[in-house]
Amino acid sequence: MKLALIGYGKMGKIIEQIALSQGHTIGAVVDLFAADTAVSGLSISKSIADACFDSVDAAIEFTQPAAAAENIIALAERKIPVVSGTTGWYGLLGEVTKIVEREQSALMWASNFSIGVNLFYRIAWHAAELFNKFPEYDAGGFEAHHNKKLDSPSGTAKTLAEGVISRIDRKNKIVWERMKGSPEADELHFPSLRIGSVPGAHSLFFDSPADTIEITHTARSREGFAGGALKAAQWLIMGKKRGVFTIDDMLEAI
Repeated sequence: MKLALIGYGKMGKIIEQIALSQGHTIGAVVDLFAADTAVSGLSISKSIADACFDSVDAAIEFTQPAAAAENIIALAERKIPVVSGTTGWYGLLGEVTKIVEREQSALMWASNFSIGVNLFYRIAWHAAELFNKFPEYDAGGFEAHHNKKLDSPSGTAKTLAEGVISRIDRKNKIVWERMKGSPEADELHFPSLRIGSVPGAHSLFFDSPADTIEITHTARSREGFAGGALKAAQWLIMGKKRGVFTIDDMLEAI
């Protein structure tokens, strides 16, 4: 594959390293802060020459919530399939979907492209279905990330917790913030911690007076996210996909 990297921070650099090690090439790089990139700028504006993306097979986008939707739209208008790992922009997903479909391009988005995390979701959600039948078990969780992460809670935490409350009838609301008192019976408490250089950790607990069951995914590095994003780009290209997909579509096909 010949790839465009939209965002050249830690994730972008790791994606580049893994892509090159697998025999892929990098055709363009767009980033706000990296002076050594082919194109400078947070988002892909109409003024950027299309020549920057000549022969690019797909783009992988890891930037910031304020830029992601504009980036995806600009890529769709160039008929370039895009894998977006940026979170925090999903309020614009409907608008973006219409444009991607109109342009007959392709988008895969996910709150987390790690294969391990997405299998972790399925384990956690199946556990929630089991514990739904046992009201003596309460549920809750927490997530931890490095102190440079911009969004809180993480997109991964949102996906995990929303999947849990959709499967436990007695839980109807997620509380992300620090609580000033005891949670209500229908509240799922899922706070965030920002500390040091932690790549990412997510834990889900089911607790009764007798015991506690804990399910945890801990990332050792960002390589899992990068590898999954590359798999996603290959899946879009090899299948000549058109439309909007999530990583669930790829995993179900696998």
